[in-house]
Amino acid sequence: MKFSNFLTIGRVFAAITLSASMMLPAAQAADGVIATVNGKPIKQSVYDFIVKDATARGQNVDDNTRNVIINKLVSSELVAQEAQRIGLDKQPDYIARQELAQRELLVNAFLADYIKKNPVSDADTKAAYDDYKKQLGDKEYSASHILVATEAEAKDVIAQLGKGGDFAKIAKDKSKDPGSQEKGGDLGWFSLGGMVKPFGDAVSKLQKGGITQTPVQTQFGWHVIKLNDIRDAQPPAYEKVKDDLQKRLQQQKLEKLLSDLRAKAKITDTAVKK
Repeated sequence: MKFSNFLTIGRVFAAITLSASMMLPAAQAADGVIATVNGKPIKQSVYDFIVKDATARGQNVDDNTRNVIINKLVSSELVAQEAQRIGLDKQPDYIARQELAQRELLVNAFLADYIKKNPVSDADTKAAYDDYKKQLGDKEYSASHILVATEAEAKDVIAQLGKGGDFAKIAKDKSKDPGSQEKGGDLGWFSLGGMVKPFGDAVSKLQKGGITQTPVQTQFGWHVIKLNDIRDAQPPAYEKVKDDLQKRLQQQKLEKLLSDLRAKAKITDTAVKK
């Protein structure tokens, strides 16, 4: 929870000020209570959590800010009590939201603890980087393509190119790929491993300047491909991709954890288990 967001809770109560009898200074809350609202305590632990969170985010928590925090806690408690008085806490939607929120907090706490106890090692990260470079291969390719819906359309494009048609112009007129259409079909530089296999295989067989003479089918449709250039691979430096690799490895750990938990669990809904 962002500290700035917390301060916006219940803006309609921004003008509320507390009398000394209602508010206990945090430093004097020896019994673990910083304030009481209609006899209900606001716990020191809640206040401490907010202060700790704000400090961790770089907020300057001075005496004035501490009073603002306490005032907001009291204001939110007043609203919560009123909501309970009119029975909102008994409504099914509220109960469901409360259950989901509690579960999410518990899940987040567990995941944070798991990540702390199972960090990604530098050795694993460097191994992942080596695998990444292998996937890139020794070469990078610059290619353009024209994506159409049917094989017949792709053959028609190849025929137009065979008669001297301009590849970039045809791509702008006919390609269904929104990412490259306006650029004349230009896909920029890529590794073969970064493309779906039929596309990568077709590119690998082309000479510089060559165009596929038969349509190439992928899950996206039918492609006519032109190889613009080839160069030696230029993988990014380890330090540049280290954080992303660690996040990916951590995600893989979490996915394996979930898979293991599912394998051991008794789930009656087989559709969910899959």
